[in-house]
Amino acid sequence: MASSLVVPVINVHKDNFKELWPAMVIAIKTSSFVALDTELSGLGNRKSLLAESICFRSIEDRFKAICHAARSRSILSLGIACYKKLDNKPADTYMVQVYNLTLLCSEEYIIEPQSVQFLVQHGFDFNKQYAQGIPYCKGNNKGGSDNHGVHIRALFTELLRARKPLVLHNGLIDIAFLYQSFYAHLPERLATFTADLSEMFPAGIYDTKYVTEFELRLTASYLEYAYKKCKLDNGRSVTSGGVGPHVHVEFCQYVGQMSSYVDYRVCPDVVSAEGKTDICQRFSAFGWCLNGSQCPLSHDTDLIILQDEKGKQDKKRKRKRNREKRSAGEVAEDSSIFDNAPENKIPHMEVDPEETGDGQKETTAEPCEEGKQNEGENMKTESEGNGVCEHNTDSTNSATTAVINDDTKTDNGVENTAGKMMIEKCSDPTTKTESEKKADSGTHRAGFDAFMTAYIFAYSCSNFKKDGADDSAEEKEQTWLPTALNKVYLSGKAAPLNVVKSTFSKSSKAHMQKMEMVWGKGV
Repeated sequence: MASSLVVPVINVHKDNFKELWPAMVIAIKTSSFVALDTELSGLGNRKSLLAESICFRSIEDRFKAICHAARSRSILSLGIACYKKLDNKPADTYMVQVYNLTLLCSEEYIIEPQSVQFLVQHGFDFNKQYAQGIPYCKGNNKGGSDNHGVHIRALFTELLRARKPLVLHNGLIDIAFLYQSFYAHLPERLATFTADLSEMFPAGIYDTKYVTEFELRLTASYLEYAYKKCKLDNGRSVTSGGVGPHVHVEFCQYVGQMSSYVDYRVCPDVVSAEGKTDICQRFSAFGWCLNGSQCPLSHDTDLIILQDEKGKQDKKRKRKRNREKRSAGEVAEDSSIFDNAPENKIPHMEVDPEETGDGQKETTAEPCEEGKQNEGENMKTESEGNGVCEHNTDSTNSATTAVINDDTKTDNGVENTAGKMMIEKCSDPTTKTESEKKADSGTHRAGFDAFMTAYIFAYSCSNFKKDGADDSAEEKEQTWLPTALNKVYLSGKAAPLNVVKSTFSKSSKAHMQKMEMVWGKGV
């Protein structure tokens, strides 16, 4: 069984942004890939973002609705998870650095009560945001300052210059907000937008929502479920001595002033749940529930995963019995897909025969499954009591620390990636450090969500290697997950959005000017 994992998340705000700047830039530049996640002030009309809306069946119409939201709303916090593959360790061992940046848009923007309510329930501190949020302006750069200085738009420019693979979860809305907030005004046409993105991120964009549904084919694909399922399966494979590679994560051991900025997120093991069946079926399927914390049924993702696994085992046994009956000339009885799992769990890969207006098929997901506000922006980890990243006040982590003979440090006090590291080995904790004691109990953070997104991607890449694809090791490393390269998940669609520059589309003028600034020449 997988061990409990303790993830250090560095909180970044305007008072320490300059101090932490060198560490963040180094983490991005030296990473193998970077995952991002956002918390937003709202999305406006949810129906306009969903394929089920009659008026917005085409992807182009949906993109226009997303652009309107990105121009009128703002990013409240940004999560950055940098995964660096370690060559001197077992295959697929990563050094991980996670940052949670509190932001404050300097322009007027809409903030929606629904978003405020959800974020407050999950520990977001709006007082801190208005007092310590890192200021930024949206749209095109003002005064040509994106290339210099210490500010969030310049950090985004550093991300582009690093040319690293970008990993998101259900990322269309995320990437649209990032573009509008830190890069330039969004173009009017979707084809222009995807053309710009293909040049902004030459190493590729990966969407773990697409990966979990179309590659891993998990029973559910909301972020918390996918992360815990991947971590559980990875841990089981390690424990049983299964064929590698396996994902291993290590963390910097932060010292000095840096340690005061760290919150530790405890991710307990998935435990046995015998005798418990009171699961909220809607949350089980989609990761959110209209009743939220007032729901009388369980939103425990651990319990949901274990029940799903039991349902699959029961399904296999029933199929075997039916085959035996058929071979014996008996008539097989009708059977439910999941005997002891939520009856309305909808397989995400099931496709409705009806075609949509733009020629793509609709999935059978319920109308409110996605839309970023539901599963993405604020509904990624709806459950409050499942302990996915909840600080455990009754126990702490006991970490094994590996010391490598290199004490190189950056100027801001964080030890270099070749220095001391905290290794994932945190079970039966008995002591607690002062820095861990101060960690708050909020369970929803952009930083931790970015960590989970990156972990899913790392696990998927290791699975790709296990499958024994014909590509050489060098080609695999270069493209990471070729089957998911530049494919962004679209809710309600059986096919993803391909991030490519077609022969019929041109890059936007604002993008061309930005690229000249980023690379020092036109693209």
